[in-house]
Amino acid sequence: MFAGLGQFADSCANCGLDFSSYNVGDGPAALLTMGIGTLIIVLALGVDSVFHPPFWVHVIIWVPFTAALTVISLRMAKAALLAAEHRNRAREAGKSDLL
Repeated sequence: MFAGLGQFADSCANCGLDFSSYNVGDGPAALLTMGIGTLIIVLALGVDSVFHPPFWVHVIIWVPFTAALTVISLRMAKAALLAAEHRNRAREAGKSDLL
């Protein structure tokens, strides 16, 4: 399904489904930014209130954790959105869709 870290392949290797006709866009990235950002802030505040580490410890802990969680989650979110578009036969709106 994926050709790179977060990029779709041109088509499915098994069934030949053309992935280029689907428009996943930036929806998953925006949603993950909000969700993961909230989770990281809550966890960082919890760690800070319990252990009181210096700032550099927070950087060493949270920057790689945030990057890894985002990359892993982005693949799943993009795949889920593509599956939803395929299942619901989503398409771009045209003139016939207006009032």
